Amino acid sequence: MALLGRIYRSDFHIDFVGRRRVWYLVSGVLIAVCALSMIFRGFTLGIEFSGGAVFQLPSHGGTVEQVEETLSSVGIDPADGVVQQLETSKQFRVQTPTLSDQQTDELTDALAKRFSVADPDRDIAVSTVGSSWGSTITNKAIQGLIVFLVLVMIYLSLRFEWKMAVAAMAALVHDLVVTMGVYSLVGFEVTPSTVIAVLTILGFSLYDTVVVFDRVRENTAGMATSSRRTYAEATNDALNETLVRSLNTSLIALIPVASLLFVGAGLLGAGTLKDLALAQFVGIASGTYSSLFFATPLLVDLKRGEPAVQALDARVARDRGRRARTASPVPADPAASVGPAAAGQTVSGEVTALAAGAEPLADDPAGRPGGSGAREPVPAGAGLGGPGRRPPTAGAARRAGGRKPGRRGRPGGKKRR
Repeated sequence: MALLGRIYRSDFHIDFVGRRRVWYLVSGVLIAVCALSMIFRGFTLGIEFSGGAVFQLPSHGGTVEQVEETLSSVGIDPADGVVQQLETSKQFRVQTPTLSDQQTDELTDALAKRFSVADPDRDIAVSTVGSSWGSTITNKAIQGLIVFLVLVMIYLSLRFEWKMAVAAMAALVHDLVVTMGVYSLVGFEVTPSTVIAVLTILGFSLYDTVVVFDRVRENTAGMATSSRRTYAEATNDALNETLVRSLNTSLIALIPVASLLFVGAGLLGAGTLKDLALAQFVGIASGTYSSLFFATPLLVDLKRGEPAVQALDARVARDRGRRARTASPVPADPAASVGPAAAGQTVSGEVTALAAGAEPLADDPAGRPGGSGAREPVPAGAGLGGPGRRPPTAGAARRAGGRKPGRRGRPGGKKRR
């Protein structure tokens, strides 16, 4: 809760891009589990895809086991059918493989006799669906999906760039595999409602990804001459800036879908609501994850090999290294600090004294500068009225704007007597 509060106060900075290997690992595990389930476990196809017959009749206090016994009595394996007890309507829904007309009549009479149905023609509803209808729906859905992906790829390539389009397509495939894998794992029926829900969540996932990519484009605009941050850092900042918006959008979408899933599956037992809500719930959650943790880090890896991005990273590294060297203090050396400091004071004192008109020290006959002994350093205050000041010459006084020492330089212009 503390982290969630910090996120909604914008008091956070998460390194999404720096930890992308972790996100890749999580996505890889999810995709592997879902793909293996789809390959080895398969799907529970609805009657619209597999074909068959559906019988719906009053339960009259019966049990699912009694329905399965009735199926066995007419030569139908209960494992090949699906029996559901609808608690709210107090009815049974029996789905069987494709039956002949004779088998359909025999099963209808057997169910009416077992559960005391007075008028089978009125109280037992029988629906027969051919498998060709399901295959037609499947082909149409696949064709629509292909057209959708191609159009999205073209639009993103024109609106942004082709590498962003590739990253967005990878996120869509990620969401498709995860959503269908969850259907395979939980054993829910795949119905036309499922197909509609899957196509719906593809649009949601793409919308969230485009929002993040648009902020990435804004943050990386004009970086060719900048050295403030790298492409990866600008992309990571875009993720942090859009995180709250993505979470709010996803939560607002997930809450009603979760309610629909609970009401449809838990209370009403309506298969259509359950199939629609599960695909939307899983797809929205997966789409939010893939937009933040998969598509954008993948974009950074795709852009890493570009010469412009490499030049930017090198320029930022050089600039930061130069600032670090400038800001780092030079370690003090006591032995070295005494000499240069004293020498600096000596030179500055001499220069000041000469500027005030002092005569330089004459070299001694031995050739040593400054007289017979070693030159004594002139204090820093010399020439400015401090200790050790020599009287200025007349020329120096005139240059300094003063008066010539002597008779005319006395106050009041009085002559010396």
